[in-house]
Amino acid sequence: MNRVTESYAVHAEMKPDHIAIIDGQERITYQNWYERVRLSAHWLQQMAHEQKRVAFLLSNGASFLQIFAGAACAGWTAIPLDPRWSREECAKKLLLSEAALVIIEDRYLNRFEKYSEDMQVLSLSEWKEKMSLITLGPSNKYDSEIDPIFYMGFTSGSTGSPKAFIRRQQSWIKSFQTTADTFGITHQDHVLIAGTLLSSHFLYGAISTLYFGGTVTLLEKFTPVKAKKALQAGDITVMYTVPTMTESLLAIDAFERDNPLLVISSGADWGTPSKKQLVINYPHVTFFDFYGTSELSFVSYLSSNDFLQKPSSVGRPFSPIQIEVRRADQTVCQPNETGRIYVKSPMSFAGYLHEEKQPKEWLTVYDMGWLDEDGYLHMSGRENGMIVYGGLNIFPEEIERVLNELPEVKRSVVVGVPDPYWGEIPVAIIEQGQHTKRIRQVVKEKLALYKVPKKWLVMDQIIETSGGKIARASMKKWAEEQLSCKQ
Repeated sequence: MNRVTESYAVHAEMKPDHIAIIDGQERITYQNWYERVRLSAHWLQQMAHEQKRVAFLLSNGASFLQIFAGAACAGWTAIPLDPRWSREECAKKLLLSEAALVIIEDRYLNRFEKYSEDMQVLSLSEWKEKMSLITLGPSNKYDSEIDPIFYMGFTSGSTGSPKAFIRRQQSWIKSFQTTADTFGITHQDHVLIAGTLLSSHFLYGAISTLYFGGTVTLLEKFTPVKAKKALQAGDITVMYTVPTMTESLLAIDAFERDNPLLVISSGADWGTPSKKQLVINYPHVTFFDFYGTSELSFVSYLSSNDFLQKPSSVGRPFSPIQIEVRRADQTVCQPNETGRIYVKSPMSFAGYLHEEKQPKEWLTVYDMGWLDEDGYLHMSGRENGMIVYGGLNIFPEEIERVLNELPEVKRSVVVGVPDPYWGEIPVAIIEQGQHTKRIRQVVKEKLALYKVPKKWLVMDQIIETSGGKIARASMKKWAEEQLSCKQ
């Protein structure tokens, strides 16, 4: 059975001095990278733990990728933990994961406590020292017939509490093939990973690039200025990003160089105005904006060219994907009819942790949308985020798209707040702006009257998840608190 690390030996032999990783601290060749991953895998294989799970609390850097890749090579499960979580959140997820081993960056040790006698805890310094003492023998051996769980992550929690999802190696191997076929990424590419490796979007971008034999540049932490410097100083050909990052880069003209650049975006609803700005002002930049989830992986993609024809779409299905939009009775919707989106994919996840039922052949994450006559997918919003106003269904994302196209609106969020008469009312929250008569008038012109927000709020900074998505549950709570104070 293939592993996500299987190509490292070939890269080390064929191009030993080619740079694999640049992380701000060092430049690692493929020969050195292959040796580091083998060290990590060898060390894990010597551990006498029945539960082969390693959790780690680290910032972006080569050590993060080395532990992740070493675990995959050894047949262990890697469990990245987010330094931005509170002590309580970290403890809860550690207990849920049942990790046998935890590796903690030294600066985070003071917030960590030992939660289980069965859990071995190492600082990053201690782990590095152990790596330096290992003498490697023959290449690591593992059962080639087994496809173990190699990655445990947590959904973004944008609409509520995150879940632990698990993946097998073959799901990512299939995704690598799709990345090569659709995006055209090869061993010649130099890929900038703009965001945190805690996000599966950015982690996948790094691991897939190493699988192909390209070069990965990591930012320890995203700032528009640092990302612009990386784009201008290096030979970057591809950048993984999310819409909020892209918009902040457009604001400082980070794409001014004429070198061809491919932007791969996912993770949230990317507004039409900034897509149009990228296409018109930077003809040397092409983009793929894809819809996917932690559970489903790639679902559909919209290219720069597709955008000109289908600006409101999230694209067409990737080649191995089948999409159906179904009514509540499970019958298939007609073109342009809204229903629940179902996906059949060889790239989907292996299930949620501690849930005995296996994923079905057709999966849904309860997103709502429709397919048009040409087979392009359009999103309405999350079913569990839908606002029921006097018996009428409102998707917050539909209102947000209208608001976010207005020049006086930097960013907006629409949430449903309980109301004793209507059940719920739509409430608009505008970031760093103000509610004006013009904004309300435009919304009235473009949407049915019942969809117009009944309350308007302004805040300095919209609350985000660790992956850069809007934290809708937190925003809903904030709106409820603000409105209760005004009563």
